[in-house]
Amino acid sequence: MIQTPHILWADDEIDLLKPHILFLESKGYAVTSVSNGADAVEKVKSERYDAVLLDEQMPGMGGLEALTEINRVMPDLPVVMITKSEEERLMEEALGNKISDYLTKPVNPSQVLLTCKRILDRSRFQSQTVSQNYLQSFNKITSALSDRLYPGEWVDLYRELVRFDIDLEGDDSVRQILEDQYKEANRIFGRYMEDNYRSWIADSASAGPSEDRPMLSHEVVRESVLPHLDGSRPVVFFVIDCMRYDQWLMFEPLLYPLFESTTSFYYSILPTATPYSRNAIFSGMLPRDLARKYPKMWADGEEDEHSRNRDEEALLKNLLERHRKSVRLRYEKLIGTNDGRDFQASVHELKQFDLSAVVVNFVDILAHSRSDSAVLKEIAPDERAYRALTRTWFEHSWLYQAFQDLAADDVTVVITTDHGAIRSLHPTKVIGDRQTSTALRYKYGRNLKCDERHAIFVKNPASFGLPSGGVNTNYIIAKEDFYFVYPTNYNQYVNKYRDTLQHGGSSLEEVILPIVTMKPRR
Repeated sequence: MIQTPHILWADDEIDLLKPHILFLESKGYAVTSVSNGADAVEKVKSERYDAVLLDEQMPGMGGLEALTEINRVMPDLPVVMITKSEEERLMEEALGNKISDYLTKPVNPSQVLLTCKRILDRSRFQSQTVSQNYLQSFNKITSALSDRLYPGEWVDLYRELVRFDIDLEGDDSVRQILEDQYKEANRIFGRYMEDNYRSWIADSASAGPSEDRPMLSHEVVRESVLPHLDGSRPVVFFVIDCMRYDQWLMFEPLLYPLFESTTSFYYSILPTATPYSRNAIFSGMLPRDLARKYPKMWADGEEDEHSRNRDEEALLKNLLERHRKSVRLRYEKLIGTNDGRDFQASVHELKQFDLSAVVVNFVDILAHSRSDSAVLKEIAPDERAYRALTRTWFEHSWLYQAFQDLAADDVTVVITTDHGAIRSLHPTKVIGDRQTSTALRYKYGRNLKCDERHAIFVKNPASFGLPSGGVNTNYIIAKEDFYFVYPTNYNQYVNKYRDTLQHGGSSLEEVILPIVTMKPRR
């Protein structure tokens, strides 16, 4: 079914343009009209449009000011500027603000129609081009998956799959091909992690990341944060819990006007779960070594959602001391909306510290809420809708406002995450005793058993950098999109957890994570 193109037209003399609007509507367009720039910006924030016609000269918020706001809210929305002036300076200013086209008054209905058709057809052609580009890339990706890939090549392949997943919209048949290839990539990636992870852990004790070994969680602060602590400017280090790379790509366009940024990647340690991956980030240590040095902290925190990462500030201080970094440190963990609003209200105070570490829990809360709420699962039934929901939250959030405030300060901002998440669609039976841990994507206990095709078996936890709970303790870590279910009441729990967002396993979405370094634009 072809969707009716929806156009927003802002002009302070909109009543005089009724014939133009009726003409567009007779040609199959839906037109919403407003009489000022401020209303146009509010409409763009609350409704979906395919194009905007924007009068340059309006009382109050003029066309150029409205254009700036529209570009900030919806960077990809086509905007046509309509002006009475043909000054070169004005057009250069408008073009610099990324307009799609401009028309000079007086305009006639046919002129407006042709401009709209050109812009909207261009969007359709772009969609067709993306489909063609993916189909041309299909064989190249398939060939790459059959070769031995280095960690950086896996990052490149994953980024390519994510980009096609975001850009492919209307062609369902091509999307199905992409989804099948994505699944195949995750199947091979699980085997790749199984074959190489032990050697990465062993090598990390003596050498840094290389072509053969990616940066791992416990190396993030050392490699990507400490080098910026040179005294030139304060550093603000954000860890956004459970943020996937595709979600970051939803945030990035909103931050682009504010910051210059560079993006690199690291691999989360296994299991890709908070007690392991985030503790590793802040301590600079593998869980095996962390449990040896702080046995009580590790034992107390493992099964308690509220205490498992309560010592992050102390761990970070210890890391800084080991690296002989004497800095003024501030640490904050933001769990609820009130925490976030208080943080945003005082964000300029971060300039007083050499290093501020900020944990943001909302994206993780959103993932868990989707799993528990039928309403949220209905709103976000797939990855595309989940990304859109995340972006909607971010662009109206205290966190986005905090970034806008930080852009006015002379600071370096480093953003990363501790792990991603995956839609768990396939159950696999697991057998273990009553002491077995409860997570769905990883488990540890004595003599755990499940289908060997569906999990990485860790019989020697120390070789994976993991603590051992005693004799015969082993771990299983889910591959692809499998989740573990016990035989007892099997069907009940299969239905309860199917299509929920989970983490702890070994998928591309959970393991390959962005590290973004940003400096305010001047």
